[in-house]
Order: sequence, then C-alpha cells, then structure tokens
Amino acid sequence: MIHCYIILIFAVKILLLKVFRNFSDYSSKKPLALSLGMFDGVHLGHKCIMDELKKAGSENNLDTAVLTFWPHPRFVFNPNEDLKLLNTLAEKTVLIENYGISRLFVKEFDEEFRNLTGEEFVRQILVEKLNVKYLIIGYDHSFGKNKSGNFELLQKLSKELNFEVEQMEAINIHENNISSTKIRKALQEGNIKEANEMLGYHYSLSGRVIHGRKIGRTIGYPTANIETENIKLLPQKGAYIVEVFLKNESYKGMLSIGTNPTVNGEKLTVEVYILNFNGDIYGENITVKFRDFLHDEIKFEGMEKLVERLDEDKRLTEEFSF
Repeated sequence: MIHCYIILIFAVKILLLKVFRNFSDYSSKKPLALSLGMFDGVHLGHKCIMDELKKAGSENNLDTAVLTFWPHPRFVFNPNEDLKLLNTLAEKTVLIENYGISRLFVKEFDEEFRNLTGEEFVRQILVEKLNVKYLIIGYDHSFGKNKSGNFELLQKLSKELNFEVEQMEAINIHENNISSTKIRKALQEGNIKEANEMLGYHYSLSGRVIHGRKIGRTIGYPTANIETENIKLLPQKGAYIVEVFLKNESYKGMLSIGTNPTVNGEKLTVEVYILNFNGDIYGENITVKFRDFLHDEIKFEGMEKLVERLDEDKRLTEEFSF
C-alpha cells in the first residue's frame, strides 16, 4: 500500500489536459497510469493519488489519467436523494489539470455501464480500451455491478492481464480520515477552515451576478447576488469572509447565505458585498473563495441592528489577513 505525506502548500503546474467523454474517442497507443473514482472535491487524499500517478508515469514512461463519472452514480441509484457536490464538472476538470494530470475520462454512468461487473470493467475498459498498465485506487474504493470490483480482484487480474495495481491508505488530518463526505459535513456546519484544510485549497462558489431585491444598496451595503449551479453544495446559512475574483482582480468580501429573515425574505440567496468596489457587474461571472466563518444567519429586530452587525462584519473582514 502507498503512504502519502501531506504538504499543504504546493506548486500548481498547468498542463493541457485532454478530456474524453467517450472511450471510442481515445486512440493513443501509449499505456496509462490511471486512477478511477468520483474525485468529488479533488481533496488532499486525491492529490496524493495523483502525485503517485505522476511518479509512476515518469518512472515507467506512461501517460497519466483519471477516470471519473458524470453524473454522480448516486443520482442514478437514488434519483430522489438531495445530494449536493463539492465540485461542478468544470471545477473538477480545472483542479485535476492543476495537479498535472494529462488525460481525463468523463464516463456517463448509464445503464450499460452500470451493469458491467468489476471483472468486465477491468477487462473491457481498463485493459482493452485504455491500455492501463499502472492502476491506483483509494483505500475504500469499489466498482462494478453490486460493487463486485475491489482491490483483491485487481490483484488477481493484474497478474493475468499484465498491469500493476496499488491501493492508497487513508489520508489523515488531526487523526481523522479525509473524505468528500467529511468535507461536505464540515461545510454544512460552517467549519470552513476545517473543510479548507482537508481540501488543500479554499472552497469556492462561482456563478453569474443576477438582479436581487436591491435592499442592500439602501443601507450602504450593495450586494451582488450569485446564481450558482443547483448541484453545488452551499455551506451552512450565515455570513462569511470571502475572497472575491472578478474581471481578473481580487477583493475582500462579506458573503451571506440565507433567506434575509430581517426583511422577511423566503428565497435562499447567495449575496456578496465587495469591499472597495463600486461598479455595475450584472451578468458578469464571479468567483468567491471561503476564508472564514463570521456568524450564523440572524433575524434582527430592525434595520438599525442589521447595519450595526454589517459594520462589525466589515471591520472583521478588513482586518482579516488573506
């Protein structure tokens, strides 16, 4: 089993990642070092896998690749489940590219694919179509119909089909295993610093700036309402210190997730007040990165109390060191 030692500060190297939505589109004869899974969050545990892929690729003259699935299999097996993801597909693609992987296979989790047994998947997809010679899986990963594929099966088939297989051990922070599930839980509880530590980067939201109720501008705190993708996980309702990226510039910001109960709001909104900025940005794309949690959503007795809290949040945001 592979052990990975976490380095929280790392260099980012951008490659020209090649993305394949169909296995039939891939025709390279060069063998692959590959890992498979959802990679939701592309967190530090995933980083360790990709670091090992790059090492194997360099030592054995292999291209590096990740095979992931879209939509998430849980959407297929449990269509009524309200699952929210850490990454959109676009975000995941950028993160994988940033870690230096050269190939990304995005497989639709359709009826035909979900009915492949673990052994059929290894033989027909990994070996015959993708020419995998080095395979790395996570410590708890299973695959194939009825989860019939696991590390033991891979060890058995690797001898017959001539590929190497390695399994990662769990990656720990503060004696806790890193997982996408634990990161989601931390975000849903407002534990931004804990989530960011497991991710290895700052959790972000992106979207288009849309029109809102425009109440903020009447009290000196005009906000940009962000239209986010429905599948994207929103952290716990409340106020946050964020870093705002807009038109190739970055700013400090105060972000609110909630229904604006002080003014009897009902719709859940994501709004950011951008410090030291004044401009019309409707229709623009904006990204916010979460840096710290300020407080839970509060219903104030009146607008005066709300402004007092906003003034204090602004002071804390100005003093926060990015």
